[in-house]
Amino acid sequence: MFTTIMTVPKPACKRGDVVLVLFPNSNLRTAKTRPALIVQANDLQTGLSQVIIAMISSQMSRANHPSRVTIIQASPEGLQSGLLSDSVVMADNLATVVDSAMHRVIGSVAMEEVDSALRHTLGLRVAARNANL
Repeated sequence: MFTTIMTVPKPACKRGDVVLVLFPNSNLRTAKTRPALIVQANDLQTGLSQVIIAMISSQMSRANHPSRVTIIQASPEGLQSGLLSDSVVMADNLATVVDSAMHRVIGSVAMEEVDSALRHTLGLRVAARNANL
């Protein structure tokens, strides 16, 4: 008798993809399947099967902060994101998750505003603007 083991292949993910992922809660003991945004550079080649993501929340009360980006579902960017409701990308809530925690890619978003939010969260300056500092 033969046993067939079926594995689900890791989704081909890239920076800017919106994925469904098992996102860890801040207590690191529990997790919830939710959308998240891949913020890690493509082809980082760390040798580790993991990726850095930003949480996406549908709690619009979390919007209006420099570390967060609002996505309106009915907008062209919202439709491309694959999100089902207005949402907030929380660049101040990052996690590193193993590739196997990602279920599937549901869409993508442009990274310009997210990059600005990440710079604010991490205290990074824009090099060209602050070259003389």
